[in-house]
Amino acid sequence: MNNNVSKGGNSPLSSSEDKGKQGLDYKWIALSNVIIASMMGTINGSITLISLPAIFNGIHIDPLTSFQYLLWILMGYGLVTATLLLSFGRLSDMYGRVKLFKLGFLIFTVGSILLYLTPSTGDAGAIEIILFRIVQAVGSALTMANSSAILTDAFPVSERGKALGINMVALMSGQFVGLLLGGILAVFDWRYVFLVSVPFGILGTVWSTFKLKEVSLRAPKTKLDIWGNLTFVSGITILLLGVTYGLMPYGSDAMGWNNPWVMASMIGGFILLALFPVVESKVENPMFRLDLFKIKMFSYANVAGFLSSLSRGGMMFMLILLLQGIWLPLHGYSYESTPFWAGVYMLPLTLGVIIMGPISGILSDKYGPRWIATIGMVMNTIGFLALASLPYNFNYWELGLTLFFMGLGSGMFGSPNSASIMNSVPPQERGVASGMLTTIMNTAFTASMAIFFTIVIVGITQRFPDAIASSLASIGAVQLAPVLSNIPPTGALFSAFLGYNPVETILSSVPSAVVSHIPPATLTTLTGTTWFPSTLAEAFMPSLKVSFYIGAFFCGLSAILSALRGERYIHELEVIKINPDEDKTKE
Repeated sequence: MNNNVSKGGNSPLSSSEDKGKQGLDYKWIALSNVIIASMMGTINGSITLISLPAIFNGIHIDPLTSFQYLLWILMGYGLVTATLLLSFGRLSDMYGRVKLFKLGFLIFTVGSILLYLTPSTGDAGAIEIILFRIVQAVGSALTMANSSAILTDAFPVSERGKALGINMVALMSGQFVGLLLGGILAVFDWRYVFLVSVPFGILGTVWSTFKLKEVSLRAPKTKLDIWGNLTFVSGITILLLGVTYGLMPYGSDAMGWNNPWVMASMIGGFILLALFPVVESKVENPMFRLDLFKIKMFSYANVAGFLSSLSRGGMMFMLILLLQGIWLPLHGYSYESTPFWAGVYMLPLTLGVIIMGPISGILSDKYGPRWIATIGMVMNTIGFLALASLPYNFNYWELGLTLFFMGLGSGMFGSPNSASIMNSVPPQERGVASGMLTTIMNTAFTASMAIFFTIVIVGITQRFPDAIASSLASIGAVQLAPVLSNIPPTGALFSAFLGYNPVETILSSVPSAVVSHIPPATLTTLTGTTWFPSTLAEAFMPSLKVSFYIGAFFCGLSAILSALRGERYIHELEVIKINPDEDKTKE
């Protein structure tokens, strides 16, 4: 292998082209390791989402009174990964990507075993699950921070889009497998939904230990960016804590935005995040390399990816709420069965990504990422507008075709955008670039859930009491209005999401003298599968449409930035153009 050295150290081509070809099959070994990590992470995410009813029942938690635990089980994992990715990306450039990647498998496996063994029930059990999920998140952050960099090191320029596209298929396949496994395993024991990750973790740990090679160029060993870490981690954590508790009741208010602590944390979080780029521009060894944003392709692709994730993060959860809380009960599905069927009915989205992910990667390798990624975001913009036009009692084929169309759009955007980011940076910076890429996406994904939650819950809080009162009057049960109108809007929404009708719980606390005056037919209507979802729809749908319009706006901006990014930019080839003497030496 050629040992030419330029001013920056080893030549980029010696890393990406020569080292990446160590052994004919090494690139496929690297891809198989990354695929295991991707499937392990996405199976864990979707299996937890679909199994929350079984988990809450298993530890004996009432979502009407423990809403904060639901939010932290959902959002805590993403928050921890988002805050650690940058640091892990820098550490991988300093000490080796493969070393930290293998450690990630091991830590994730330990977290999964701890979750399976969760000893307590009630509030203590919920807190233990949240803490053990944080252990999992640390392991996941170590693998996620290095996956794109390992693939970029292992594959030549002409095949990177294809490799990232295949990995995208693994990510989406993991979501599909997680939904099905969650629906099946939760029937037997909620602990099995965590145990299923252990074989993936053990396989990944063993396979990566014996087969992965450290082929990357090391960045000069530097000190960790302590001030940048403190500013970023504190800022995003405090901000999302404020958002989380702003969604919870405070005193006599249905939501907590008037809570002084919430307001202080929101302001403090924004200030710290605003200071973060200032800090990074001053410290000697920044973990967030602002100078990389001078590369047009890197800058535009990352912002486009941020906007795409901002639109998609809350979209899937909002659709699951729509299916589980409204559409499926209206079509005769019992509340207990809706979590599983919601996952099944979301499969067209996954199918679209699986079909288009590798195709778009191959096309971007050949023709460049610009217009492929742009068309993908235009398709998603149209898809969001189509979702906003659907009534709550839609025909499923309308939703299924829209989801499939959006899956094709997401598949067209994802791998070309990631490949353009990773191709645009020097080889010795791929770890930090991969960390920045995944941090930006995970931060946007978590923020998107908070944004969509806020929009929907604010709307429900304003409309739900009136919807309950008018609906009770229409069935001759107006005397229950003072009681049922006090159902917490967040509790109503998430009790439906968790698979049971909250009206039954509320009626059990109503004095029997009041209930005895209600005709049996009316009681049957109240506790059936149509009255509550129809009532909830009146409060839910206007805000849901607003969130879809916002998603369309984000996707539209992402499409514009994708079009403006320029044609193909590959750092190795740009270095050769700038250093023709080095090119002659190589020849």
